[in-house]
Amino acid sequence: MQSINNSTTNRRGTTPPLETSNLTFAPRTKHSLLLVVATLGLTLMFNLVAAHAQGPRPFTFDLVPASDAIANCTSMPNPAATVTVFPGEDSRGVDTLDLHAEGLRPNTTFAVFLTELTVPPFGAVQYIGDFTTNAAGRGHVRVDAIIDEAFAFNNITGVRTELNHIAFWFADPNDDEECVPGSAPGHFDGDNSSGVAAMSSKNFLPGAPLP
Repeated sequence: MQSINNSTTNRRGTTPPLETSNLTFAPRTKHSLLLVVATLGLTLMFNLVAAHAQGPRPFTFDLVPASDAIANCTSMPNPAATVTVFPGEDSRGVDTLDLHAEGLRPNTTFAVFLTELTVPPFGAVQYIGDFTTNAAGRGHVRVDAIIDEAFAFNNITGVRTELNHIAFWFADPNDDEECVPGSAPGHFDGDNSSGVAAMSSKNFLPGAPLP
């Protein structure tokens, strides 16, 4: 009678028995840990790169009536305006300012400015755009310009002035008569003739909405 062992026999000879006691899974476990660490490292790196590429996040703020006369104007009982700034100077060379307004005088053009001050005399200003309301008193304008770091510089005196506020005026001096009867024309429009300021960021005083 032949003895039985773990060897197998075939026509080509005898195959050595299978040794199972020396099998180990340590290398596979080690490789798995290395893979997890590498994956986490790559994820962190990509997140940092993406955050750098996106740059500063957009920010939003509201404007309010620029004077008590506008706030109490019966023909514009609920004026409101919201500004969103999309910083993009580092990536695109310009920022984007998005202004939405409602509750204003219908079919009326307004001139938008960045300003040093948010109340008269307003100081240094920069004219950046116009918008015209529809029949419902709503209007919108989008401006590509340097907004986040806007300034005015007097090359004679060497004085730099930050433009950290925003306001918009009635572009036509006749359009503010329902709110401020008999007001003198201003200079806040391209033709050097405007009405009074309608909305501004004076709600941020003594601070400012722009950096």
